[in-house]
Amino acid sequence: MTENPTQFGPSPDDLAVAPLAYAADLFAGKVVLVSGAGSGIGLAIATLFARTGASLVICGRKADKLDVARTFLEGLGAKVTAVPMSIRDPDAVEQLIDVAAGQGGLDILVNNAGGQFPKDALEIPIKGWNAVVDTNLNGTWYMMQTAARRWVKDGRGGTIVNIVADIWRGMPQVAHTCAARAGVIYLSKSVAVEWAPHGIRVNCVAPGMVETTGFGVYPPEASARFAESNPMRRCGSPWDIAGATAYLAGPTGAFVTGEVITVDGGQQMWGDVWPYGEPAYFRKSGAAT
Repeated sequence: MTENPTQFGPSPDDLAVAPLAYAADLFAGKVVLVSGAGSGIGLAIATLFARTGASLVICGRKADKLDVARTFLEGLGAKVTAVPMSIRDPDAVEQLIDVAAGQGGLDILVNNAGGQFPKDALEIPIKGWNAVVDTNLNGTWYMMQTAARRWVKDGRGGTIVNIVADIWRGMPQVAHTCAARAGVIYLSKSVAVEWAPHGIRVNCVAPGMVETTGFGVYPPEASARFAESNPMRRCGSPWDIAGATAYLAGPTGAFVTGEVITVDGGQQMWGDVWPYGEPAYFRKSGAAT
């Protein structure tokens, strides 16, 4: 599907001046790896870490987007290493973790890379299902395990934050990503226990309907309704997710592991999301079509 040309979400310039809830030197001396940092939520997360003193390693599939993100983040004063790669490739993940560890030791891993496409479950092709699960679940696992093995080998702890999704009432029309994100959540809870003796914390942030450039993959009639998906009746910002990520990654989250912070404006309790368009069967009686 061709992306909608409309600009969704905050621009990099907006992120550069968004209000900070954290001290400007909170992550000074820390090395943070953020996947999928070329745009959207990943870029917002990387921006927050850059503005609070961290050195960054960013990765993504598109070298041109990463170059733009790297230049922007360096303009904020951060040291940035950009690595074009796919998290679906275990060998590339191994090389990426080596690069990050070579910056003086990796401290924080943020698994944000992922993707999906809207489709009724009966219509999801096998190739599409496998691609989404391979990226969102397997790729995240490769990153988690490889980083953890490196930390154990080096005799140091670390922190992992996985960006998942608000799946608590299911995710009709994106069943493939719901399955993968559920896997990441319970994988995180499992290894949070296993890896605690090594000083490794593992947590998740579950965004609700957050306005990003990714809105462009959805039909316009669907994305036009996203603001109605929660009782606050608006979309969130990638900056909201960045703030929750920093909370879990920093000293504020030092006694938190195996947890999921849901940032969704109350979507899990009220509201419908139909990313492929609301089926006629589910329209409320008397609702506008």
